[in-house]
Amino acid sequence: MIRLDAPRGVEFCDGLTRRDFIHAGALAGLGITLPGFLHAKSDKPASSDVNCILLFLVGAPSQIDTWDPKPNAPAEIRGPYKPIATKAPGMMISEVFPKMAAQADKFSLIRSTYHTAAAVHDTGHQMMQTGRLFTGGIEHPHIGCSLTYLKGPRNELPAHVMLPKPIGNTGGNMPHGQSAGYLGRAYDPFTLNSYPEAKDFHVPDLLPPDYLATVRGDRRRKLRESIDGATAAFESSPAAKQMDDHFAAAYKLMSSSAARDAFDLAKEAPAMRDRYGRTRFGQSCLMARRLIEAGVRFVTVNMFETVFNEVTWDIHGSKPFTDIETMGKEVVPNFDQAYSALLEDLHQRGMLSNTVVLGFGEFGRTPKINPAGGRDHHPGVWTTLIAGGPIRGGRVIGESDEWGYAPKTRPTTPAEIAATVFKSLGLNPHHDLPGPQGRPIPLADYNVRPIEELF
Repeated sequence: MIRLDAPRGVEFCDGLTRRDFIHAGALAGLGITLPGFLHAKSDKPASSDVNCILLFLVGAPSQIDTWDPKPNAPAEIRGPYKPIATKAPGMMISEVFPKMAAQADKFSLIRSTYHTAAAVHDTGHQMMQTGRLFTGGIEHPHIGCSLTYLKGPRNELPAHVMLPKPIGNTGGNMPHGQSAGYLGRAYDPFTLNSYPEAKDFHVPDLLPPDYLATVRGDRRRKLRESIDGATAAFESSPAAKQMDDHFAAAYKLMSSSAARDAFDLAKEAPAMRDRYGRTRFGQSCLMARRLIEAGVRFVTVNMFETVFNEVTWDIHGSKPFTDIETMGKEVVPNFDQAYSALLEDLHQRGMLSNTVVLGFGEFGRTPKINPAGGRDHHPGVWTTLIAGGPIRGGRVIGESDEWGYAPKTRPTTPAEIAATVFKSLGLNPHHDLPGPQGRPIPLADYNVRPIEELF
């Protein structure tokens, strides 16, 4: 991830590990720019572009307790929540989402999402954010990173921003699919790495020129100390020149009033901040809207950083996880408020028509409630939310079986969802990217097609 406050050593793409880089110095040392700043590749006027906000529901919501209720199933399957009607005719969701129910004409549900890989968080993270499972040492790029590579940034802002932090430990010790992978670190997302719900929140990484000048003065000295005597060769290398070129781009971002304004939640009315909810997720969703409005193409919002020792969607029932009742009291209201506010706000500002809003986790949950009062990992079927842009709202695509165990109709893979997102963004899903060793890899597999029923 491209971040401006790295507290520890960073391994760069040249294989060297340098310590104590902070703020602008970290970006310069990486030998990278905020994605595409020096090589914008926009192929359409900005007014015709479609943007995207991805709400990644780390931990994996239970399909039955959220958007695919099973009221006629036995009690140990249907759970504690009843279904309610929504603004979309025929669409029923769980009673714990009353605000979403009122916005159901704006989003559609894919109730038949599934995969057949291992039922661990990391593999689901990979597939849902890239469309592929990582194999053979190849890391595929996040959808937002592919968009960055193909279209570059607008204005003075990065093309892809991740809020508030990248996904951390979820138990598998594997990549989560949140980087640019084989495209290279130049196309990684910009990561805020701060918590926007804090009362004293500001963007400490967007620093004034006097600070940057000081940092730049120390930059090469720190590099010299870390290259083990190879200073002279390094100073004359292309990598050293690249650092200076990319530092200029980083400096431009940090000194940009447009960038400062986009990240500055203090510019929002208190009532608007209340509308989204004064939570980490709520304020991240509000910042996502501000960033898209300012010209960012893609924003990823991670609802949680981990599934351990935190109340999340990961409802195994026993500690360090969550149970169904606690999820319904704490996690669901947070999402219900922020998601519905985001859709309504985008709609009222005339932005929903060119902003796709995705909401999904990495898999579903077992239909039968376990003895601890929770549900375990189940990639057999779950529900994906999609709204905005060219996507039609108020629709239900596919269905699960009577117990929510497997797809009954229209089985849908993560690859098909990725292809649908690429089409929504105006990209050919089968456009080739330059993969490892120069071999072309399409955005989506050639034999995968978008979900045409959504358009």
